[in-house]
Amino acid sequence: MDDLAQQFLENNATAVNLFIALLLGAVIGLERGWGNRKKASGERIAGIRTFALIGLLGGIAAVLTEEITAWAFPVLLIGLIAIALVAYNKQFEQSGNFSITGMIGMVLTYCYGAIAVAVDPTLATAAAVITAIILDNKAEIHGLVERLKESELDAALKLLAISVVLLPLLPDKGLGPGGALNPRAIWWMVVLIASVSFVGYFAVKLFGTGRGILFTSLFAGLSSSTALTLHYARQSSHSPELSPQLASGILIACGTMFPRILVYCLLISPALLPSLWLPVTVMSLLLFVPALVIWRRNQKQLKESQPVMTQNPLELTTALTFGLLLTAILLLGELIQHWAGDAGILVLAAASGIADVDAITLSLTRMSQTGLTPQTAVLGIVIAATVNNLVKAGMAGVIGQKALGIKVAGPMILSLLAGLAAVYFA
Repeated sequence: MDDLAQQFLENNATAVNLFIALLLGAVIGLERGWGNRKKASGERIAGIRTFALIGLLGGIAAVLTEEITAWAFPVLLIGLIAIALVAYNKQFEQSGNFSITGMIGMVLTYCYGAIAVAVDPTLATAAAVITAIILDNKAEIHGLVERLKESELDAALKLLAISVVLLPLLPDKGLGPGGALNPRAIWWMVVLIASVSFVGYFAVKLFGTGRGILFTSLFAGLSSSTALTLHYARQSSHSPELSPQLASGILIACGTMFPRILVYCLLISPALLPSLWLPVTVMSLLLFVPALVIWRRNQKQLKESQPVMTQNPLELTTALTFGLLLTAILLLGELIQHWAGDAGILVLAAASGIADVDAITLSLTRMSQTGLTPQTAVLGIVIAATVNNLVKAGMAGVIGQKALGIKVAGPMILSLLAGLAAVYFA
């Protein structure tokens, strides 16, 4: 039976693809017709039948182009555009509607029909479905644009600039002492950390802080657990009664840093994962579990007062600063490893962890591919993470309420000791 079906498809490939072209037009036409379903029959410019025929026309144009003349596709396309212009001119005179979305949809449907016959029906089907989804979500897309701030649009464009524009232009080869500096690899890491921050910012914006401090902290851990720690510490000094919940939020945000480290290693140096997953998992759990315990014990007296994340989702100067820091750590790592061996790398990790974990994490994972032993890389990452969390615990105790500092410091220290023990006994 399967052989017969396969033989039928092979012998009638053109007819089958023309039928697919017709169906793709019908899918887009269904969405177009649904929006105008309440209009009378003669008042609708194009619906399911018209778009289905346009899809079929595109498929026929592809057949004629291949079998008769190369002019078939462009001539029929020009004719379709001319008809669409006349129809939409009449619509504009009656309604004053400037929108050309429907006309663009017609041209795309024609092209999808041609692609289904001449190129790949699967590709044409995917493109048609995506087009129908975009057309169907007009209100949601317009609402998103209206809610988008200028700084957020600017951040998105900057992220695209440093990724799809700048990244491919950089040389992909080792430069500097020992070939430690690969410009494309370094900039890819800059793009990686910027993307994580960007996604974290919009996750908080999309879901809102009103769902709770824990929810906010979980997503803030993707972008800046240090910024959230500072904000929560200040808030605890103004609202002491919220100190337990704010402590839970800080622990959750700091715990989220560890899964982020695993993602970096998975993308850059998967060979580190067998040695890194245990200490990172242990350290993360020893922050998450106390956070939930503290939360549950104080849940009855919860009074929601959510912090607002006010930082820019992406600043190009921040990305450049990170790139410079990463370059400096790679150079220092190469020189220190040459002069002082693994002990120097661990000192560098501790010093870097005071200000930032991502840069030293990305540096060590990168260096593990060029000579640094996995054991030293893992220990350096753990040391940097523990130092960074101790700094945040100090911020909570000094800037915030004493009770906040105590609740945060205990799990932080326990997490530090357990992580080092996991590395030692692994």
